Amino acid sequence: MKITVQRSGGIAAMTRIWSVDAVSADEKDRWVPIVEACPWDEAKNQAREVNEPDRFMYSIRAGQRRATLPDRAVTGPWQELVECAKAEGSESRGQLGSRRR
Repeated sequence: MKITVQRSGGIAAMTRIWSVDAVSADEKDRWVPIVEACPWDEAKNQAREVNEPDRFMYSIRAGQRRATLPDRAVTGPWQELVECAKAEGSESRGQLGSRRR
């Protein structure tokens, strides 16, 4: 299972991406419960919220699941998933995003 957490926005409008490839049985045993604990169906409603200027937005993918969340919604199981991906995943940076005024 590939897990990707992309954080975009913020004052600098930079994108950062953390990726984890959970391919071994041990890795799947570690990551599947974290992924399963997240309320993926509820995240669909979060994506409809208005993006706030200079705030982070998170795009999270885990296998076939997708969620887009504002920074304030990254709590509980989402926060655990994001923090684990940041700590254990490989990091890359995206290009500078365009800022709307």
